[in-house]
Amino acid sequence: MMSNLNNRKSSRSFNRRQFLKSSSGVALFIGVSGLLPTVVSCRDQKRVEEQFQKHEVTAWVQISEDGQITIYNPAAEMGQGSMTALPIIFAEEMDADWSKVNVEFSPQEAEIYGGEGWAPGTKLMFTVGSRTTNSYYSTLRRAGAQARYVLLSSAAAHWNVPIEELITIEGNVVHEASNQKIEYGQLVRFLTMPESIPDFNEGGLKDPKDFRLIGSIIPRTEIPEKVNGSAQFAIDIRLPEMIYGVLERGNLHGAKPTLQNEEEILAMDGVLKLVPFDYGIGIVATTLEGALSAKKALKIEWSDAQASGFNSQEIYASYEDILAEDKTGDVRNEIGDFNKASSSATKTYEADFKNDYVYHAQMEPLNAIVQVSEDLKKAEVWVGSQQGSDTKLGIPSLLGIGHEDVTVHLQYLGGGFGRRSMSDFVVECGTLAKEMAPRPVKLLWTREDDVTYGCYRPLTLQRLKACTDSQGNLTGFSHVVVGDGGHLVAGGARNDHYQITNQWLEWRSASHGVRLKHWRAVGHGPNKFAIEAMLDEIAYEQGQDPIALRRKLMTNQSPRALATLEKAAEMADWDAFLPENRAKGVAFVEHGSMGTGICEISVNRETGKIRVHKFWIALDAGVVVQPDNVKAQMEGGIIMGMSSVLSEQLTVVDGKIQQSNYHDYKLLRMQDVPDSIETEILPSAEHPEGVGETATPMVAGAIANAFLRLTGKRLRHIPFTPERVLEVLNT
Repeated sequence: MMSNLNNRKSSRSFNRRQFLKSSSGVALFIGVSGLLPTVVSCRDQKRVEEQFQKHEVTAWVQISEDGQITIYNPAAEMGQGSMTALPIIFAEEMDADWSKVNVEFSPQEAEIYGGEGWAPGTKLMFTVGSRTTNSYYSTLRRAGAQARYVLLSSAAAHWNVPIEELITIEGNVVHEASNQKIEYGQLVRFLTMPESIPDFNEGGLKDPKDFRLIGSIIPRTEIPEKVNGSAQFAIDIRLPEMIYGVLERGNLHGAKPTLQNEEEILAMDGVLKLVPFDYGIGIVATTLEGALSAKKALKIEWSDAQASGFNSQEIYASYEDILAEDKTGDVRNEIGDFNKASSSATKTYEADFKNDYVYHAQMEPLNAIVQVSEDLKKAEVWVGSQQGSDTKLGIPSLLGIGHEDVTVHLQYLGGGFGRRSMSDFVVECGTLAKEMAPRPVKLLWTREDDVTYGCYRPLTLQRLKACTDSQGNLTGFSHVVVGDGGHLVAGGARNDHYQITNQWLEWRSASHGVRLKHWRAVGHGPNKFAIEAMLDEIAYEQGQDPIALRRKLMTNQSPRALATLEKAAEMADWDAFLPENRAKGVAFVEHGSMGTGICEISVNRETGKIRVHKFWIALDAGVVVQPDNVKAQMEGGIIMGMSSVLSEQLTVVDGKIQQSNYHDYKLLRMQDVPDSIETEILPSAEHPEGVGETATPMVAGAIANAFLRLTGKRLRHIPFTPERVLEVLNT
């Protein structure tokens, strides 16, 4: 039956005498046994007290008497390594013995575990935008240092020696003068709160040169269980008396359903209930097979929708009409006066770049389990989520209950790429579970559901104009994007690392009723492709080396960007002789971290197939917590980028998605991956930046630029399918 939902209370009652002291962001709480200390990072004592009254004790770290240390990870783990990177940051400053560290997901409580939000002073638990290490780095370093200070202070009191005489060495407090040493676990019974605790905002943290965990090659904590099959994803979970839900949503986004055979469906074996949605029909059954059989038997009449009549491959002509309109859209960046620069230019360049819709194609289909109490006053959720602005994923609003009445059990994610930063599938599951309370309901999206009713990277048309003076210097750059989604299409189009005196960036809206969402690197993919391809077209026309052009633009503007350019050119041996039908192309990208990528390609001029043989990346990501994992991220990003650039294409005809599964939505195949992908991480003491979205958007530009050098032809419409390549070669 229920998971104690009706009787759930905090298993550790809050005692004000146990809540000893809090200062500068740390509270030490002794559990009911009196032996289990937990350190909680939170600046507001009242909020900490409130959380303790409402929930089980929450903490960044727990230390047991046997020396085992549990560090809590507040971020989603979808293969990017947060389950290791974030605990390493805390453990580094705590000076913990990593061999004794265990890692668990933290509770989904933003007030305690939230990282820096988009706006100053806000907290979010949102694993998106390559922000995880960046937003938690300072918080976890301070919290780890504060935990270490509590241990040092307790040891000083225990030995009656000045705290200044103590040091820590890998899970031990040491007093060299008296030759005494005590392990962290042995200190538990002697823990006391100091009168005050430094906030470590103005110093007192480790010098990066003394790091022993950060920057080292440390195996990821979750890999063994993923290899042996014991890792638990949401799709693996089975609860007592669990039933199953599916939805039929159609493939015309926004269409409303009218069910024609309700009695027939309800009479089917195992079908428990039909639940109507504005955009679909929900089915709850005793088995998944029964639910899917009923779904297949549905007879639905669908209404028209905004997307009706929309044809994605024919829309570019109307986008050109939008560009021709004598009005200004949403100006996203203006530096200098592009029109003035253009009117006095020696030469001007203009080109249109296009990209089709792309689907997320995450490995694990969307799924969730929600269990609602019989009185509809409490709920539990089991889900793989990238979390969100609402850490309870929309369930409190759905049920009209408080956030404290919803418990979210975060699981591993089988891929996210932005899709799982939405909570639509969780709310759908909650809607079904509300109807079936108190039985837990597992909702699953089939692959066909997700392809046909997913949320995609937008389709866009981009018009770029550039102008040069009599010496060939780039004096102006204009970038106008037409498409739906605001930042989804206009993000990543700034040129902050290139010295261009006059710049114009504008977005013009066009909406078709197709569902859209952040897709790995969001607008950077299409926009950096257009920018980097445009730069190479200018270099080609001027007979100038593409590296030399970028070097000139970066030298006085961004030394760090220039360093990645020079290192990548060195790695790829840019000027080396290449055999016939081989060429190299370059592209620079910043998405949090900065990176320059160079690829080597060949082209089969009979089939139109592009083959990427090698890829080199030079990366400046600030302080790198897990260098081996960063390289894995770059490799994965390059391969995903290649798939989207060379293969993936989602099309719409009369408003309906044409693809349905991997037989007609083409992903890159194993035989098409490069022979080698090499990543060089540039040393840096700067604040860490994200790396998960730096590699993917450099791929299109690098391939297009290599193609230009090889053939003298321009690729301006991604994906570069063989058919499109042949069309370009034959014109």
